[in-house]
Amino acid sequence: MSWTRPLLLTCLVALSIINLFHGADSTAVSDKKAASPQGALRKIFMPETDASSFIKRRGRRAVKTQDEINAEQRQRLAADERRREYHEEQRNEFESHAEEEQDEQDERTREKTEQWREFHYDGLDPSYEYNRHTV
Repeated sequence: MSWTRPLLLTCLVALSIINLFHGADSTAVSDKKAASPQGALRKIFMPETDASSFIKRRGRRAVKTQDEINAEQRQRLAADERRREYHEEQRNEFESHAEEEQDEQDERTREKTEQWREFHYDGLDPSYEYNRHTV
């Protein structure tokens, strides 16, 4: 029951924070905004002079600067390097796993062979059964 007090305290703090900010002007649509839409429009849209200079400065089909091309190329190379390292790590993990599996299989096979030889041992060395010549 030691978890009930921290849980209750956390809920109480969260409720007090909600009540504190409930009175704040954080709603998306309020009566004040409906009365003066210029304030909202000013936040969304930029002045006409800034917009025209923005469009002139960089058009849709404008040539990229060499710095932008270099930055994109560096990002592409870094992503390729991360991808290469990831795949190399995955391949190494798979190879080590496959090698361990093969070693375990070899060990099981060796143990089974030794058990078979012990069971079929006839007291002769080398075993009579393997030296028998068939006519």
